[in-house]
Amino acid sequence: MRFRRQYAIMGRALAVAAASFLSMAGSASADGEFAIVPVMTIFPGETITESRVKSVEVTNPNIAPGYASAVEDVVGRIAKRTLVAGRTIPMAVLREPFTVQRGTPIRLIARMGTLSISASGTPLADAMTGDVIRVRNLDSGVTVSGTVMADGTVEVMKK
Repeated sequence: MRFRRQYAIMGRALAVAAASFLSMAGSASADGEFAIVPVMTIFPGETITESRVKSVEVTNPNIAPGYASAVEDVVGRIAKRTLVAGRTIPMAVLREPFTVQRGTPIRLIARMGTLSISASGTPLADAMTGDVIRVRNLDSGVTVSGTVMADGTVEVMKK
């Protein structure tokens, strides 16, 4: 008799726990939250295109924050690590594409007041807009430091 009562109490507790879990799962989907997931595995260094990702409804109330929730947030960005198909994409593992790439010819610009001098150069590292990088002047062979501009030029820093 005593065992039946214990099983009955445990059964009721299990039913209450299941009902509360289902109500939490229902509230997450009722919020209309969406996450972006890859449709295929994306490897580090690959550019994310719209055809490689899809939007899915978030049904897990315990999902870690910081995931991509709009396709526009990820398209055109580069993966820093492997993104597994069907799993959310953390925004921390994405980066903007490089503005200049190591070894490709670029234009160096030095400005002093109204005077502007330009030369050809080769970056010694990959860099994004706003990064300070070292560039080798192709004419003189001198290595200078400069800031990468949005148009792909490097503005030389004053000494």
